[in-house]
Amino acid sequence: MPKRYTELRRNALAILLVGVLFAFGAFVFIRQVTNDASPVRSVDALGATIRSVQWGKGSPTIYVLFLDSGATVLANDNRPHPIGSHANIERVTRDNGFVFYRFPE
Repeated sequence: MPKRYTELRRNALAILLVGVLFAFGAFVFIRQVTNDASPVRSVDALGATIRSVQWGKGSPTIYVLFLDSGATVLANDNRPHPIGSHANIERVTRDNGFVFYRFPE
């Protein structure tokens, strides 16, 4: 067997993993660009209770919210909101069906 073929066989798993990671990264990037380019179809006002918060260095603050309907959602905001307080949030739906939640400006 040629030496190159043997080396490729030995490294096949690593080559496959790198290829899968690259494909996944490309998929996430394309999906995010597509969602950002899709226009907003509707904005609905909702009530929610703030249950927890996650801070990160260099990243936005993420709040875990319980909607009045009982569902749990995440929303980013850099403004402080007390845990346990009632908050008004918006459900934003884009034309491609992507839904996200945000605090009103």
